[in-house]
Amino acid sequence: MFRKISQYISAVKGELKKCSWPWESDPKVTGFKKFRELQGSTLVVLVAMVLLGAYVAFFDYVMAAVVTKAILFLS
Repeated sequence: MFRKISQYISAVKGELKKCSWPWESDPKVTGFKKFRELQGSTLVVLVAMVLLGAYVAFFDYVMAAVVTKAILFLS
């Protein structure tokens, strides 16, 4: 069992070394500037989530109003 766990961890480490990390582009950059691309990507994701949430909430509100009006009209 421990051998399988060890093999799994070494395989994961090997795959992570193949990944392209956003902060490896320039070795001279240090500190928070190193994570500028990561911060930009995170901001894009957060803005997209807020916009999608607003879109879904708006249409949920509209559909609830339409269904309520239809129920009142048919009653």
